[in-house]
This record gives sequence, structure tokens and C-alpha cells, in this order.
Amino acid sequence: MENRILIVEDDKRMNELVSDYLESAGYSVVCAFNGNEGLEKFEESEYACVILDIMMPGLDGWSLCRRIRKKSDVLIIILTARSDEDDKLLGYELGADDYVTKPFSPKVLVARINALLNRFHKTAADDSIFKDGLLTINFKTMEVFAGDELLNLTGKEFSLLGTMALEPGTVFSREYLINHLWGYEYIGDGRVVDTNIKTLRKKLGELSECIVTVIGTGYKYHGFGG
Repeated sequence: MENRILIVEDDKRMNELVSDYLESAGYSVVCAFNGNEGLEKFEESEYACVILDIMMPGLDGWSLCRRIRKKSDVLIIILTARSDEDDKLLGYELGADDYVTKPFSPKVLVARINALLNRFHKTAADDSIFKDGLLTINFKTMEVFAGDELLNLTGKEFSLLGTMALEPGTVFSREYLINHLWGYEYIGDGRVVDTNIKTLRKKLGELSECIVTVIGTGYKYHGFGG
């Protein structure tokens, strides 16, 4: 699973090009050529990363991203010719971890996948468990519990919460969080952080008070100890 990537792209040449580069980089690749086929193949196996196009016949990329995210915290990279900032924000709100606009360099795409997976595994390798009141964060399994309830967080939501919880009281600027979690190559404004914080707070429910907005700067973890 750690080495398997699913590509969902209806452009056969693009699909094959990305597949060739990923296989040359040592990844095992499974290809699908429309959204419905992509969903079927995702449900048949486990993947480290899913690369999906937006404009596809039948089940489009937005819908597929939403369905995958309901079931898994697998890394999702959106691959599309649409470059509108609102589209990017929608992708992140649906749970995508990165957004690559066509045309792009396959070598750069592979590098970004490597960076995302390295970041993901580095976090997962930490076997510490953070507990504060009813909130529990397991950095080994990348699971968050509100009491006994397992919360269905995306990779970015988990990283945001974990980053702040490990340094309670520290104010994290939007710029820092973007550079640390999205990477320096991210092009956009701080609204992507605000969007993910909004969805994170919604999932935390009554525990959302642990995330405090610092007006004009960013966010901090306050905790439940006072």
C-alpha cells in the first residue's frame, strides 16, 4: 500500500505519461480513465496516494474526492487544467492535499508526491499520544478521538491540529502553516488555512474551543487546562 498510487484521468496520454514517471520513481501504479472506474479501483485496494482529474465524464473529480475522503485519509492530489483560486479552495475544502495545474512537469509532480508522502510518514512514525481532556491525538495511527468517538479528519486537518497541539499557546501564522503543511510551492492566500480550520472545528464539535483565532495573525491551541 505504501508504494501504490491510483491515477484517475480520462486523458489517456496524460494518464500514461504520469504513470510512466511514477513507475520510474519506484511506485506501483493503478490507472483508471473515468470517475466511476476510479471509485471501483479505490474500493478494491489500498493506496498511498490518489491523483485525480476534475473534468471527467460521469462521476467528476469533485464528487470522487468527496466520496474518497468520507472513507479514507489517503493523500489526494487534484490534477486539472482549471487554475481559478476558488476551484483550488474548493478542492482543499473537500479534503484534497495538493492541487497541480496543467500544464505541469511530471518530474515536479513526482517530487511533490515524494514530499507529501515523506511528510505523511514522518508524522505517522511518531508513536506519541497527545491527550488533553476528552481530546486524544494518536500520531502513530493518525487518529483523533473526541472521547470515544473517532473523528474523520483529512490529512491536512490532522496536521493542523497536531502541529498546534504539540506547542500549546504558540501562535502559528497562516504563512507558517502554509509553508509547513502545504509546502513553499503553494500559490494562493491564507484562506486555505481558514477553510481547513473551519472544517476542523466543525468536526471537533464541542472540543473546537481548543483552537483559538488570533486576529490578524493566525491560530493557536489553547487546550482545556485553562
